Amino acid sequence: MAMMRLRREDPRIVGSFRLHRRLGAGGMGVVYLGSDRRGQRVALKVIRPDLAEDQEFRSRFAREVSAARRIRGGCTARLVAADLEADRPWFATQYVPGPSLHDRVAEEGPLRAADVASIGAALSEGLVAVHEAGVVHRDLKPSNILLSPKGPRIIDFGIAWATGASTLTHVGTAVGSPGFLAPEQVRGAAVTPATDVFSLGATLAYAAMADSPFGHGSSEVMLYRVVHEEPQLHGVPDALAPLVRACLAKDPEERPSTLQLSMRLKEIAAREAQGLPASRPPVQRERSEERNAVRPTERYTEYAERDTRGRGPERVGERGSERVSERERGQGRGSSPRSSAAGPRTGGSRPPQSRSGTRPGVRSTSTGRRPANPRLLRQRLFVFVVVTLVVALGIAAAQALQG
Repeated sequence: MAMMRLRREDPRIVGSFRLHRRLGAGGMGVVYLGSDRRGQRVALKVIRPDLAEDQEFRSRFAREVSAARRIRGGCTARLVAADLEADRPWFATQYVPGPSLHDRVAEEGPLRAADVASIGAALSEGLVAVHEAGVVHRDLKPSNILLSPKGPRIIDFGIAWATGASTLTHVGTAVGSPGFLAPEQVRGAAVTPATDVFSLGATLAYAAMADSPFGHGSSEVMLYRVVHEEPQLHGVPDALAPLVRACLAKDPEERPSTLQLSMRLKEIAAREAQGLPASRPPVQRERSEERNAVRPTERYTEYAERDTRGRGPERVGERGSERVSERERGQGRGSSPRSSAAGPRTGGSRPPQSRSGTRPGVRSTSTGRRPANPRLLRQRLFVFVVVTLVVALGIAAAQALQG
């Protein structure tokens, strides 16, 4: 994480913490790197002076602290101390070393499918704890995810919504980051845990493509695309695309739960790390699941089948030119879906499957028939031997009687 020197107007001591560097600044205040008397490092957030007298911002700040206190475990930074009655209210959380997901992708480009799935699984598991505490983050995005040596951490609950809290925004006002906030936030509807699922899907798409699934443009353009247009996921590996698309469903009820996401992403991460092809369950099991599944699972199956059957061989050039063309298509996206034009797609794609109609692991003979069951062959041989012995004994008995 980039650090900056303290400015002349910055405080040097807040509460029992000594401040050393600036970590960043946002709409509510400035975040500093500090330490206590024992040397424990913290990220300390202080409200801006011009907002300290604003009751609405004080309420929002108090809500952020309340949300941090309610969350136990998961992928969040632990709350260390806070003072909501100070002239400039502040709170301190455990300092998380490491770059943000946004900075990592900006510096190194799209992440591998296995890495995206691994990060997504950890974040999904963290969101389970967040939602169990009755909190919805509402601003999950790459810059609010820190990649620490111990795994990803979710930060900045500044606009989080807690159960029982009244909203601080007017109806129809979008609170969040365009391109990563959910359609219901744009419309001013109630937020739910499914709101964070949408943002997580957009975040994973960004990690896999180094670009937003809704392209670029002004806030108004981005908000329109989030509500009315389908996401563009041509750069997302095939192993992840169906699940990411399900997260980005317009209807909150059609998105998978965070628990479903965590389990599925763990499977994908393990398979991609071993280089195994994506597998599909037997047809009978799919039909049984379709009869008994809830709507999110039905939607995920629908997207998975659509991506598997409908996605033709996409062609891309070298990674650098691919990202440029993606941006060009994203800016002029209104009328037609993006298409590609160079060679077969490589990132995360599944190896071609045999078209012979046989299942993996079953060999075919030259005539196209399967070999007989070995157990059945042994049974037939045993019957043949027994019959032969009986016939031979009969012949011998008959000859003895004639003699």
